This record gives sequence, structure tokens and C-alpha cells, in this order.
Amino acid sequence: MSVSKTIVVTNPWQQLRGFTAARIALGRTGVSQPTQPQLAFQLAHAQARDAVHLALDVPQLLHDLESVALARTQDCLVLDSAAGDRLRYLQNPDLGRRLDEASRARLADRTPPAAARNYDMSVVLADGLSAQAIAQHAVPFLIALGRRIAAENWSQAPLAIVRQGRVAIGDQVAELLGARLVLLLIGERPGLSSPDSMGLYLTWMPRVGLRDDSRNCISNVRPAGLSYEEAALKTHYLLSEMQKRQLSGVLLKDESPGGPALPRSPGYHFLLDRPA
Repeated sequence: MSVSKTIVVTNPWQQLRGFTAARIALGRTGVSQPTQPQLAFQLAHAQARDAVHLALDVPQLLHDLESVALARTQDCLVLDSAAGDRLRYLQNPDLGRRLDEASRARLADRTPPAAARNYDMSVVLADGLSAQAIAQHAVPFLIALGRRIAAENWSQAPLAIVRQGRVAIGDQVAELLGARLVLLLIGERPGLSSPDSMGLYLTWMPRVGLRDDSRNCISNVRPAGLSYEEAALKTHYLLSEMQKRQLSGVLLKDESPGGPALPRSPGYHFLLDRPA
């Protein structure tokens, strides 16, 4: 018997680790964690911190968007929130919910007359709390979504990229551009197993001052979470229903078809019984 087996006490929940990235059933050495799980935790914590502070590489993102014909660089709007820099963004969340003066002025020439909505949809990309998520997942997701809406002739406002942005800033951008609906892609708060999680927020008739209950959210879009195709299916359903019903948020439920089936019960209690 190896030394590790005599020192590390295994946990009967171990088999559940095949279903989740959560830190469960790590075992123990006395009253402490084994060395390997402790080192893995420290690495995950460092990756989460790095994700929060990493700046969005806008030129690379523009190149990626143009290379797959999602947008031309000259047609994209690169905007900034009122936060100005990362430190103020993290210390004062409200500054990330509105555009700075220069960005508002840039959109002024594009703003339609009061109450006019000239576009069906505005797509906004914001770094949020994980620029890594946008850098890695925004383009593949938009490709998957584009295949679903290609034949539906959605009129789209110029694609906007917002630095130091939070969720509510998408409402202001879409309102100034005159869009009836906004789809915001944003880096979510990093977890200790998901530093690259991307969230999607959809709002009908976006405008400054809307509350969170006016938005629909699709979370954890990434290969290790909700796949691009599954996220595109849910997004397409919500977009279509919003346009049809002219509402969003808590009044609209995700009733899209599909989704993975839950695993079947093994027929015994994994803690108390042994398999036959």
C-alpha cells in the first residue's frame, strides 16, 4: 500500500465529482485538505483574480469579428463606461452602468428621434468582470446564433464593444442606437472553477433605469458549461418570443425545446448501499 493511501482519507462522495467541477469529495489528511487539492485551489484563485483585472484586447476582438464576417472594423463602435479605469470600475460599480461623455457624444449622431426604434436588435459586448470570457467565447457564440437567425432578416444596429461595462450599460447603448431589443454579452464574475464564464442578457425596449427583473439572463456560456449551440438555441427562442410578445424579464420564461437529459438513477444509494 502506497504512503498516499495510508495518509489521505478518501471521501465516499468521490464518484459525484464526475458530474461537477465543484470542489467536493476532496478527501482529507487529518483535519486538513490533501496537498494536491490545496494547490489546485490556489491556482484557481489566482486565475479568478487575473480574470477580473485582465484588460479586454479590443484590437484582437475586432480582428476576430472581422475575420469571420460578423462585423467590419469600421462599423463597430468602441465605447467606454464612466468608470474610466479598472480600479474605479471595481470600486464603484455604478460607473460601469453608464457611458462616459465621449461615448454618448459619439452616439448622438446615430440617435433617432424620441421614441423611434429603427433597429430590431442591438448586440453589445462588454468586458464585465472577465474580459477573458468575451475574448474566448463571444465570437463562437455569435457564429452559432447567426446560423439560427440568418434567414429571419433581423435589422441590427452597429455592433458595440464597451470597455469597463456592466449589465445595465447595454440598455443605454441600445436606447441611443434606437433598437427595440438588446442582446448583451458580458464576462461574468469569475468562480473558482470558471474564470471564463460568459453571460447573456436580453431586454425588450431597453432604456436607462430598467431593473434586473426586466431582463432575461442566460449564464455560464462556455465549452465547460452551456455550449455555444445550446446558448444560441435559448437565445434565438427568447429573441423570437420577445419580438412576438413585446416583453421580457420575469414575464417571459425560457420554454425552449431540447437540453440534456438528467442521468438515470443507479438504483442504489451511493453512500449506504453497494451496487448489485
